[in-house]
Amino acid sequence: MPELSYLSSARYGKDAVRVLRVVREGSTHTVVEYNVRVLLEGDIEVSYTEADNSVIVATDSMKNITYYLAKVSPHILIPERFAVHLGTHIVSKYAHIHKAFVDIEQLRWSRIIVGQDGKPHPHSFFRDGDEKKTVKVQIDGTAGKDKIQAHVSAGINDLLVLKSTGSSFTSFIRDEYTLLKEVDDRIFSTSIDLNYTFTPVNISPPKDEKKLDIVIPASEQAEAGGVWDPKVLDRARTITLEVFAEDESASVQATLYKMGQKIIAENAGVQTVSYALPNKHYIPVDMSYMGVDNLTPAKAEVFQPVAAPSGLITATVSRK
Repeated sequence: MPELSYLSSARYGKDAVRVLRVVREGSTHTVVEYNVRVLLEGDIEVSYTEADNSVIVATDSMKNITYYLAKVSPHILIPERFAVHLGTHIVSKYAHIHKAFVDIEQLRWSRIIVGQDGKPHPHSFFRDGDEKKTVKVQIDGTAGKDKIQAHVSAGINDLLVLKSTGSSFTSFIRDEYTLLKEVDDRIFSTSIDLNYTFTPVNISPPKDEKKLDIVIPASEQAEAGGVWDPKVLDRARTITLEVFAEDESASVQATLYKMGQKIIAENAGVQTVSYALPNKHYIPVDMSYMGVDNLTPAKAEVFQPVAAPSGLITATVSRK
């Protein structure tokens, strides 16, 4: 019987590896909490096609490598660097593994402010909202273990924002399907998902026997807003919030584009900026049956949150 199919791609790994790391500097502690996913590609076809497990790095081993590097890596506090370190170690250690995909979701922990002076507590923290920092790293060693390249993107998920005015939506197509009324004043709310990509970075392969040491690119690359600059996220977050708040929004699309433009302008290493902005709809409650005007924009004060359906606006802004 002739073969009617073949294995066209394969990737496997460990998902939802939960890590909390405490970094102690005397009485002052810093904490990071990550959810980590590690997936691998390489010469692993026979594990699928011939039931040959000799090429499999166990997913439990990937979990243990993640925990070990969380202990020993000097890059643990910056998720972009930690993800690059983790992926580079795996690709360098296993000759038949050519690519590693490391995704990190960082949960928010902020220091508790105490005392009349409002000082940050050295070792007490609170969960500062549901917003998460995200990092996606592809470590590519297909050109050779001495030519490893890191493709890095990062961003924010679940940043919930709302403004009660400063947003309109008019002059859109009207035809036999159109029921939506034009408004020059409305609530604008969305849950922001932001992702930006960096210029690919060449990584010097580890020289030590255990394949643990990686060489950080030159500091000037970080100063240019490159992959190693931990301030890129703060700048991107600040820009996103400021543009959202201050823009007299003609549409979600127009505001999104201004956000992406400004992030690229202020971060030389950022190549693309992508947003996904779902509309969070708030509908004025009709009280006209009681003789109360709650529909005129200037008098609309009571709204009903509507979960679904919702608009979804996405786009990518790229550097020329």
